Amino acid sequence: MEWPLTVHTESPDGTKAVAAAIAPRCRSGDVVLLIGDLGAGKTVFAQGFAAALGVEGPVTSPTFTLMRQYECAAWAPVETLMHADVYRTGSLPEVLDLALAELVEEQAVAVVEWGDMAAAVLGPDTLSVTLRVPESSASDAATARDITITGHGNWAGRCDELASALSLLQPTAAP
Repeated sequence: MEWPLTVHTESPDGTKAVAAAIAPRCRSGDVVLLIGDLGAGKTVFAQGFAAALGVEGPVTSPTFTLMRQYECAAWAPVETLMHADVYRTGSLPEVLDLALAELVEEQAVAVVEWGDMAAAVLGPDTLSVTLRVPESSASDAATARDITITGHGNWAGRCDELASALSLLQPTAAP
């Protein structure tokens, strides 16, 4: 398989399932960039990701706090989930001030909403997850999403593993 991987979901639960397939394949230091318009499902994705790591309690977008830290279950591949939302940051130096790169080195993984705004300062080892409402979605199918996943840096060698996990969710997942 080669990047990008594309998956279509029909509901928020489907989006959470895609996130749940990705989360256990993360390693300490990984950064997942969530990209998409307002209402595209970035927080829904983060909720599914957190649940798959055994995070207890509600996971909400840290729009005003910029970052939240969650303890993962003992069986999870990482100890901590850093959930950031950089929408309200005004500049790349403000993103640097969050110190995400340093925090994820300590047995953590970061999920960054509006990650495209911060990609330049988060290093080369990222997984980009772009969520879009399909153009063909009728108003009654507004929960459908097309999710495009692209690995960079240390994610390059994990494409086949991730494609295999995603194919278990949806046999029509396309490369």
